[in-house]
Amino acid sequence: MLLVGLAPGLHGANASNRPFTGDGAGPLLYGTLTDLGLARREPRVAITDHPSSITAGDGLALLNCRICNSVKCLPPDNKPLPAEVRACNPYLQAEIQAMPQLRVIVALGTVGHGAVLMALGLKPSAARFAHGARHELSGITLYDSYHCSRYNQNTGRLTAAMFREVICEAAREAGAIT
Repeated sequence: MLLVGLAPGLHGANASNRPFTGDGAGPLLYGTLTDLGLARREPRVAITDHPSSITAGDGLALLNCRICNSVKCLPPDNKPLPAEVRACNPYLQAEIQAMPQLRVIVALGTVGHGAVLMALGLKPSAARFAHGARHELSGITLYDSYHCSRYNQNTGRLTAAMFREVICEAAREAGAIT
């Protein structure tokens, strides 16, 4: 299972070199993954018992899933332009190709959704973004979730329960959990 986010955050992956590490979206993402058995803290690292990701060396390990972003560089105002998504899309294509057993992709937000479609060589009209939507595409199933950003959490657009439901359903289909 591959989760595709937006872009590295200034205090997150841009500083830590690991997606969602150190930013406001990380606690919900890594907490959900840990609760579902898709991540765990290595016992040798005793920084904290909290399931969020703090630094790239904090001992948090992903299990049966991988995380990447649509854009490789920190975009102005944290809003990637279409040209940036196009320029970085070969990296997402390579990420997908590097996972020959990949069955499920979870797009975190509309930017991630569009980048996945582009990486699979599909037109934007091939699948419309909607939170909780499931799309069969080119032998891969795409699930959509609102991005787990602090903004979406604070406004109530995305709750922990809503996010967990999408990740759980996607992980079950991927065979990552039972």
